[in-house]
Amino acid sequence: MKGLFKSGDAYIWMTGLSLMFSLLMIAGLLFLIATKALGFFWPADVVEIKLTNGQVYLGQYAGNEAIPQMGDKNIKEYRTRLKIGNRDLYGLDFTWVDDDKIKSAEFPKNAIVLERREWGNFYGFLKELNINGNIIPGESKEAFSQLRGLINNANKINGKIHHIEKSEIGDINYKIENLRLKIRGLELSGNTDQAKVRDLNNKIKKEEAKYKEKEETLSTLYSRLNENKVVMSSVDGTDKTMPAGTLVRAFEPNSMGFFAKLGHYFSKMWEFVSANPREANTEGGVFPAIFGTVFMVIIMSIVVMPFGILAALYLREYSKQGFFVRLVRICVNNLAGVPSIVFGVFGVGFFLYGMGGIIDNVFYSEALPTPTFGTGGILWASLTLALLTVPVVIVATEEGLAAVPKNIKDGSLALGATKFETVWTVIIPSALPAILTGLILAIARATGEVAPLMITGVVKLAPDLPIDGNFPFVHLERKFMHLGFHIYDVGFQSPNVEAAKPMVYTTALLLILIVVVLNLTAIIIRNKLKKKYVSSAV
Repeated sequence: MKGLFKSGDAYIWMTGLSLMFSLLMIAGLLFLIATKALGFFWPADVVEIKLTNGQVYLGQYAGNEAIPQMGDKNIKEYRTRLKIGNRDLYGLDFTWVDDDKIKSAEFPKNAIVLERREWGNFYGFLKELNINGNIIPGESKEAFSQLRGLINNANKINGKIHHIEKSEIGDINYKIENLRLKIRGLELSGNTDQAKVRDLNNKIKKEEAKYKEKEETLSTLYSRLNENKVVMSSVDGTDKTMPAGTLVRAFEPNSMGFFAKLGHYFSKMWEFVSANPREANTEGGVFPAIFGTVFMVIIMSIVVMPFGILAALYLREYSKQGFFVRLVRICVNNLAGVPSIVFGVFGVGFFLYGMGGIIDNVFYSEALPTPTFGTGGILWASLTLALLTVPVVIVATEEGLAAVPKNIKDGSLALGATKFETVWTVIIPSALPAILTGLILAIARATGEVAPLMITGVVKLAPDLPIDGNFPFVHLERKFMHLGFHIYDVGFQSPNVEAAKPMVYTTALLLILIVVVLNLTAIIIRNKLKKKYVSSAV
């Protein structure tokens, strides 16, 4: 036994087992998240359950578990969880049914699932359609196809409404606000040029006239949206009348074949990554959060790379090695372990109230007291994360610089190159793989951070993306959505946490995939640079 430890074989086995258990735990976690997330989009069959007491439920299976026993623990009784929807009728999305009280379970072919813009899913049977005053019974053969046609038409109208409200009316409001700020700026500067003020007011009136035209168009579209009605009957016989414009999708899962369900699955998946959220972020998509996460990481990377590289270059190549440099290295290493919320508090004080306040006073005084840069935004959140991750980049870069062989540096200097030329053309290219390793670690940490973002610019729902068609096109002062915060908000702040659980898993899986894609991109670039600069010891 002593010989085993002395030879070092025991330690090799211990490290190998540790690695194996770590990989198994990571794989198990990813498997759990993936199974919970990917099953969310599949259209499960709708079951009609009748109990021995005469009560009837209609919904989708959502799990089964043993009933907690207070007495004899050897008796095993089970209960089934059903997603019954119809929150506006029942006040809840889920219910538990004891298995021993189930009299029968059937899968009616005509059971319909309606996805709604509010109140979640509706489970029931189509009673009738009211199309332009014409009543179509739900039992007719073409009723369901006409229902889907109504919903498709309503979705197109909703798309037009969204475009007018967000793009056209949003652009008009943006122009009106800019014109008002220009008038305010003239007043603050003491400019009494009445002709210029009159011209600006005339432009405002023209934009307001356009606004009224768009309002009339919206009024017409909203009336068209709500003119057709859908009457559904729940399993207990309660009728519910809904305008077609409040519906997103209708399907009969019990009548769908495999390929029809597969098409529905990919349709839902595409909606998840491309649409805006609805129902307090528990339904719809997460596109604004995806965009905000990736855009924030790009800004952070652009900022952190030059600062981290320059700091490492100074410490390794230019500074005189001594007590001061050792102290700086200790501080840099300690910064990497500081809790992220501390960086968030610093970001609020230095960036928002400090730099943001100065920018507002100098460039946006006409908008005060409403802050422009003196409040949370994607720029300040990105800079805060850059501060958070710059120690990682400095350490990785310095290690890469230290690994460049000394004879290469000396050879460059001996051939007549200056110190700067040696650093720029020899040392940095040779250390690039290590620099990109630091960036990979920085991206991995920054993408999942939430605490500092909560006080520097992230919000539950951002009305506008940081990029649009209005000059200057990139609006770094705007607040943004983030996948990490979206997970926290949906999982812990949602008014309907149980119904939001699948959205938590799907968003978590998406965040992991984005981190993997960003890291893989950096790894591929790093590997190509490794092949190019074979002389690097990294």
